Amino acid sequence: MDWRRLCSSLQVAFGYIKQMTTNLTQERSDFAQQRRARTRRFAYRAFQIIFLLHVYLAWRLLPDLPIGRELQLLAGLGLALSSLLIPFGTLGRVFFVNQIVIDRLTWAGGLSMGWASSLLVFTLMRDLAMLVLGLQVWRQESAVFVLGLSIIVTMIGFFNARRVAKVVHVSIPLHRLPTELVGFTIVQVSDLHVGSTIRRNYVQAIVGRVNELTPDVIVLTGDIVDGYVAQLAGEVEPLAGLRARHGSYLVTGNHEYYHGAAEWISAFRRLGLHPLLNQHVVLNHNGAEIVIAGINDFSANKSAHDHVSDPTAALAESPIGAPKIMLAHQPRSGPAAEAAGSDLQLSGHTHGGQFWPWNYFVRLQQPYVAGLHRLGAMWIYTSRGTGYWGPPKRFGAPSEITLITLSRAA
Repeated sequence: MDWRRLCSSLQVAFGYIKQMTTNLTQERSDFAQQRRARTRRFAYRAFQIIFLLHVYLAWRLLPDLPIGRELQLLAGLGLALSSLLIPFGTLGRVFFVNQIVIDRLTWAGGLSMGWASSLLVFTLMRDLAMLVLGLQVWRQESAVFVLGLSIIVTMIGFFNARRVAKVVHVSIPLHRLPTELVGFTIVQVSDLHVGSTIRRNYVQAIVGRVNELTPDVIVLTGDIVDGYVAQLAGEVEPLAGLRARHGSYLVTGNHEYYHGAAEWISAFRRLGLHPLLNQHVVLNHNGAEIVIAGINDFSANKSAHDHVSDPTAALAESPIGAPKIMLAHQPRSGPAAEAAGSDLQLSGHTHGGQFWPWNYFVRLQQPYVAGLHRLGAMWIYTSRGTGYWGPPKRFGAPSEITLITLSRAA
């Protein structure tokens, strides 16, 4: 054997692998830089829009409030501060590195966003009422009412968001469900958004409430985190305590792809969760088979992780006749999942709109906002989410832990 030639060949091969790795790393680095640049441009445009909306609030409300010029000036400065906190709080990780600064900005920006959002909606409604009904004589009273109502709604929304999600019971009838699977229970957790405002204690409380339900299987339908593994590994650690007869399964959401999906998939596996990446598992329950399948998020093909969302691949070679449950973060995956042969799709993403009136705008992007719906031969259930994103506020769309019980359709 010519060892010199062999060593030379190995050296060339290792050089090629090193170059490929370098190119891949550079591509991902370039993608990250491009995404960061796009985010900065978006933040700048968002700041302009948010600032103009705050100018509108100041113009329509401050002159009509029964307060002196000094308090009006102070209120104007408060609105100006709010217009800064909202974009910087929402995109703190783009502009800052220190985690304490990011966390505090996120809290401040989220609270400002929640309050300013309601104030804007109620101010627009006030202006419309004054225009249509001619309530010009009630300018001061209506301005005070709008300001007070926005504060009350924000306080109620904060309480609703911060309390541990309640259990919602849902019975779903499936055709040809084997007798052995009647009463099969699935607990769905979705959109936890562990991050700067949802931390370890909240996750631990959710785990405790889920385990009290003693489900047959637990599913997590995406957007579990809002940050990177290095920042949040300790905060999601309680998820390792989830207990179900047949284990816990997970699919990615769009927020996993914002913060390193590959690293999070590995982290979830270390916690004992089972990510389903266009894959399925077959569970044997009391002698009958049931399929739990999962697909990558609908937006995965736009990420740098070489992921796609493929319901057909997820159900490939699954047992014929066995009930098929598809985990898909976004409801708009429904048509493809139904075409692939799913009997039930479990989704999240929408938060049920999170707080009024944004539930009406969710329909512009998603076919379903919350609850159980029929799509062809398939049921689709959309969770309102177990946590929240952005404003710590839920009004008219409470968070939920969903306990699903399978029954046989008539």
